[in-house]
Parts: sequence; C-alpha cells; structure tokens
Amino acid sequence: MITKMTFKQRSLLFAQLAQIAYCNEKDATSQARKLGFTTIEFYDLDGAQAYRFMNKHDIVIACRGTEPTELNDIKADLKAAPVMAETVGRVHRGFKKEVDELWPMVKEDLQRVGKTRTAWFCGHSLGAAMATLMASRCEDDPTAPNIEELYTYGSPRVGWRKFVNSLDVTHHRWVNNNDIVTRVPLAVMGYKHDGIEHYMNAYGNVRKLTSWQRAKDRWRGMWMGLKQGGVDSFSDHSMTNYIANLEKMQG
Repeated sequence: MITKMTFKQRSLLFAQLAQIAYCNEKDATSQARKLGFTTIEFYDLDGAQAYRFMNKHDIVIACRGTEPTELNDIKADLKAAPVMAETVGRVHRGFKKEVDELWPMVKEDLQRVGKTRTAWFCGHSLGAAMATLMASRCEDDPTAPNIEELYTYGSPRVGWRKFVNSLDVTHHRWVNNNDIVTRVPLAVMGYKHDGIEHYMNAYGNVRKLTSWQRAKDRWRGMWMGLKQGGVDSFSDHSMTNYIANLEKMQG
C-alpha cells in the first residue's frame, strides 16, 4: 500500500516507475513485479505510450517520456502552441495530443477500477506533462478512482495559469539543478509550472533556495559538468540521475 510509505520512499518509487515506463513490456513487467505490482498493462498508440501498474490497493499510471529516436515524441515537444484543455484553461498542444491518443483506453481502465483502488500518476519529461494532463482529467471524472498524488520528474511547463490553478491534485514536481526541460515552454508564452517544487542542487541534495542562491547553484552545476566533460543542462535531465539523488536521500 503506497499510502503507508514515507514521502521519500514514494518519491523514489515513482521515479523508478517513471524509468520503467521507458522499458519494453517484458522488462517493465519483470521490474514492476519486483516493486509489488501484480497487473501491468502497456498503452501504445501512434507513438504515445504509458503503463498501468496495479496491485490490490493502488493503480499507477506512468507515462513514457521523450525518446530522441521517436519522431512522434519530438513533434509533441515542438508543438508548443496553446489549445483549450479538455478540462479548464489552455495547455500545450503537443502534450495534449499525446494524451488524447491514450486517454480513451486509460479512462476505460480507470472507470472499471472505480473507487476500489487509489490512483497515482507519474512520469518523466514528456511523460511528466502527460501525467499532469491525465491527472487533471481523472480528477474531473466522478467515476474514476480518487487521486492521491502526482509525481513528476524533469517536467516542462504544461499549461497556462487558469489550467494550473484548476488542478486540485497534490503534485510533487522534482527538478534536478540545471535540467533544461523544466525551463520550457518559456514563461513569456504564458506557461506556468504547477505543484510543489522539490529542487535538487548541484550536489544532489534537496534545498530551498532564493533566486540568487539558485543562480549560483546552477553556475556551480554547470562548472562541475564541464569538468566532467558533459553539458549539465542535458545530463541533469537524465532519469538515472534523478533516481541516484533520491536513493541517496533514503538514509
């Protein structure tokens, strides 16, 4: 039962599930069962992908993020023009299209489960945006399970202020230092972030920083990345690095 886990344990669990969402169905099933899930279903339509992980207490929808080799994912990321959401306000056109592909199947399963399970949503990158939109739709459906929480990692901005303000889901939004995806689409386009931000600094620790402190920390992270021969803005987006930081926090 996920509700009996601590916040740190849940944060790691959903990070692991968000990473598992990138796996093929056979590997995802094997890994999810090790985490206590007995029913696994893969949703896949026109490149939009997600998993349903379920046990006798919980149902988790984990959306798959951007894969550089998938043209459909790249197109979704680039379609930043705002459109009306299925619920309230305006959202990113590309993200909405991905959810529109899968939602009829996900909705059917959620309604079938009804109030017998507690619902959770999670995802990384594009998957984080999709999970946010799906959580919004689930929340708007009285026949769907009650949503406990939403966990996202490296999430882009998903919608405009009205959409963000309409969300009544507890959303834990993890940001790793210089993760570049968390800075798009640009705020000047009207997009806003949702949820409770948990910022991981250049050393992988969760810290609440002022704007000036964060700017210094980002420069520190950039310099540390350059010394290691990498580009911090991209390496910080890796789901592997999110999980490594969360594992370090478990002690």
